[in-house]
Amino acid sequence: MSLLDLSWRNMKRNIRLYTIYFISMLVGVIIYFTFAGLMFNEDVVTAIQNKENYKTIIFVASMIVFLFIVFFILYANSFFMKQRKKEFGMYILYGMKERQVASMVFYETLFLSAISVTSGIFIGGLLSKFFGKILMNLMHYKDDISFAFPLEAVVSTILLFALLIGIITFQSYWNVRRMQIVELFHAKEKMDKPLQFSMPLAILSVLLIASSYYTITMGGTSNLWKDYFKESLLATTVALIVGTYLFFRQFSGWILQRMSRSKNYLLGNKMLWISSLRFSIRGNTVNFTFNSLISAVIIFGVGFIAVDYAVKADVVRKEYPNDMIFSSQDNRTQQQIEQILNDSHPILAHETITGIQTEKIANRKPFLDHPDYYTEEFTIFPEAQLNAIVDLRGVGEKVDVKGDEAIVLTRGIDQPKTYLSTLPTMTVFGDHTFQVVERIRFPLLSIPTDASGGSEHQPSVLVISDEAFEQLKGTRPITSYEVYKIEDPKTSNNVSRQIYDIVKRTEGSYYSAFIDMYSIDIESSSLILFSVAFFAAIALFALASVIYFKQLREATEEREHYAILRKMGVHDNVMKQIIWKQLLFVFLPPLLLGLLHSWFLLYYTVILIIKDLPALTTIIFSVMGLYVLTYMIFYVSSTSIYFKIINEKNTR
Repeated sequence: MSLLDLSWRNMKRNIRLYTIYFISMLVGVIIYFTFAGLMFNEDVVTAIQNKENYKTIIFVASMIVFLFIVFFILYANSFFMKQRKKEFGMYILYGMKERQVASMVFYETLFLSAISVTSGIFIGGLLSKFFGKILMNLMHYKDDISFAFPLEAVVSTILLFALLIGIITFQSYWNVRRMQIVELFHAKEKMDKPLQFSMPLAILSVLLIASSYYTITMGGTSNLWKDYFKESLLATTVALIVGTYLFFRQFSGWILQRMSRSKNYLLGNKMLWISSLRFSIRGNTVNFTFNSLISAVIIFGVGFIAVDYAVKADVVRKEYPNDMIFSSQDNRTQQQIEQILNDSHPILAHETITGIQTEKIANRKPFLDHPDYYTEEFTIFPEAQLNAIVDLRGVGEKVDVKGDEAIVLTRGIDQPKTYLSTLPTMTVFGDHTFQVVERIRFPLLSIPTDASGGSEHQPSVLVISDEAFEQLKGTRPITSYEVYKIEDPKTSNNVSRQIYDIVKRTEGSYYSAFIDMYSIDIESSSLILFSVAFFAAIALFALASVIYFKQLREATEEREHYAILRKMGVHDNVMKQIIWKQLLFVFLPPLLLGLLHSWFLLYYTVILIIKDLPALTTIIFSVMGLYVLTYMIFYVSSTSIYFKIINEKNTR
């Protein structure tokens, strides 16, 4: 019998074990090809405004995904190899060489990989349309995405998974070579010893977690975080990690130990599942700790990015409040621009504002906290025109300026301020002095934009009374701007580019549009959210699979014990109850502690800070709910498989 025949017979004889391994590889191929397909999908690339940024983010994300998949599949292969130790021992005992065993594993891996890569590329190609549509919806684009199997994506998938096959083969050969025959035959006979638990260490775990929570609740505004940010961050992280480890190593073990000494320990099936858990605490501690901490990171990361995405439009709108504003054009050009707008995004409101540009103001520190972000020249507007723009936008408060009073307009980086005692003064054109009474956040002129977003300084703006403006303008040149409010500005990319090209024919013309910065920001935010959500799904799948594989191995090792229970008259229903309770303790504590960690992080870094987003808690609880639902699916699946495994010997 050749190695190929032997490999084929092995796969048919142990279809369940090979199916688990195959699914792991298939999921890896699907996830990677979905990302690669999006990177080279012509419909998606055409719709994206910042194509280089998109390809860079997707490429980096696909590489991270692939590396994660590599580690996950190597873990699955390690589980696969451990389950077959006794089988390998038989082959070596019958005279097969280690190299031949490794070759047999290579043929099996090659066959499974060929099927998984072919199937994964097909399924990934179908899913790429679905995920491409999700990405377009996140970016608020209405472009259609077609089914596509880009050649570049297919080739890169095949090459990368060919590399992975080589890595798996080397890992398998190394594992076989370093195992002794005696170890192979007795691999499943090793058992963990019950660990002795310490009440002081159990209490210490709770204190460490509580102290890290308390430090988080103090917030970034406390002196501790302000003066010792790095030290506080390091101490909180270490306390959380050590506390979580001791919680599973000592506190949960101590609870189980206390339960084993209770009066009702021998009642029902309590003794059976508690004793099993006490023996497995040592081996599960690292997995529990890792799963709990990574769960917290995943939920916090996805929640934080989802909230950032949700508030992105409001943030951009505050900094770029004008749907479109540009230097006034001649009548013919103005009519052309308005015709372009009305053909695609009808004009809802229009105002013309006029201002006077001052000379450079050397010392702007009395009026602005961050003068380097603003132009050195101020543009002066009368109060009536500011009030007209308040009406046009439907946002902000009208002002009433008297005499030589003036108001400085700022953006988000400079906080609003009312000057009560000493009023700073500003002298313009050598002989006109104004007293600045207030600084308000209302960007009348937003940062100039182009295809890549804002790239210049924020125009400095001073608002004075209408009477003072009339006296000031005299023979000085007036600068006029056209402000438009249009229908559905979030989809006005193309029309904005057309009008930008027209306005910029005149050298030195000013142009700024909400969509220019919004499209850049929303694309980046959408890509980050899309990628992080993908990473979270992969990480969750990997974390739950680690527990899943471990439980399958333990189920295989426990078959003899359950066979004895069956001979003693224990019914299937009782065994199912034991398994449900035992695995619930394995899945639930890491999940609950991870949720608790993430809630403290999200509540004190997001929820308390962003108070004006109605859907904030809905977003956070949706992320947590999806995570819990996926985790519970693995739990139910594990209990079902566990019960089937312990019954295998009895059903043959």
